[in-house]
Amino acid sequence: MSLLESLQWHWLWAFVLLPLPLLMRWFSKPVQTEQAALRVSNLQDWSNLQQYDHADANDNRLRLIIASLAWLALVTALARPYQLGDAVAVPTSGRDLLLAVDISGSMQMEDMVIQGMQTDRLKAVKNVVNGFIDQRSGDRLGLILFGTNAYVQAPLTFDRETVRQYLMEAQIGLAGENTAIGDALGLSIKRLLAQPEESRVIILLTDGANTAGEIDPLKAADLAAENKVRVYTVALGADSMVINSLFGSRQVNPSRDLDEGTLTAIAKKTGGAFFRARNYEELQQIYGLIDQLEPTEKDPELYRPQHSLYQWPLASALLLAGLLALMQWLPGFSGGRSGTGFTD
Repeated sequence: MSLLESLQWHWLWAFVLLPLPLLMRWFSKPVQTEQAALRVSNLQDWSNLQQYDHADANDNRLRLIIASLAWLALVTALARPYQLGDAVAVPTSGRDLLLAVDISGSMQMEDMVIQGMQTDRLKAVKNVVNGFIDQRSGDRLGLILFGTNAYVQAPLTFDRETVRQYLMEAQIGLAGENTAIGDALGLSIKRLLAQPEESRVIILLTDGANTAGEIDPLKAADLAAENKVRVYTVALGADSMVINSLFGSRQVNPSRDLDEGTLTAIAKKTGGAFFRARNYEELQQIYGLIDQLEPTEKDPELYRPQHSLYQWPLASALLLAGLLALMQWLPGFSGGRSGTGFTD
């Protein structure tokens, strides 16, 4: 496709401004000037004066042409020309996937080990989900953070970098110290209802039991099943860890409050799956398994990119205006700073 065939205009109406300088000249009042007598010392000076008048007329004609071209270029830039590129397929053959991440107070438990360093659960989740987001090209991702309350941190979007940034900025306890699993599920389902039924997926990660909120997790699971939303639940937390104190060391179960039964029932009701992550390595493997979900094919969507061209006529107008200004100072033009050469 040639440039002329693909040339489009955002504001084609701008070309109605082209006769504006002529209209301004037409309706403006002429300047009254007094006729002055011209005195010359001899006929040779009169001949020179005629030559300069002829040169001045040529210069004025040249200035008029340049000014007209500058105005045409400026109006063309105002009309915002652009070129339509070739059709490009939008990557829409993935899923609408919401990540619901627990940031309650219990997520600060340091029972995860990354490269030999003891760390809290949320930091381990951030490390694993960061890589998971990289693998979800073509998916629309969203982020729900929940504690005592649940809220949408990032709506469904193809902008994976924004979702990643919001997850990395999440802080433990920001949504409260308790865990509202049912509210998180309900909010996630609500956000997916406008999307195609076959592509609705929720990945719910928590380390506790439902201790807050107004919605029962199992009722939320029934609602998800009715609306064909698959929920994959991930239960995070070690089975045992050693705590050192002044009185010695003792072994405890940091996941004693974890409600595996409810999380398993949620996954079963919705056609998803339940996963248990006792350490960082298991968490990586779980997200690797979820990443192998086959994408749901959708009707392809095409768009034609727009390449703006207004900068070229705008640059031309500026160059022509600069040339007009420069002509006022060039000695070769009658309007320049040099004298006429006449003597009294």
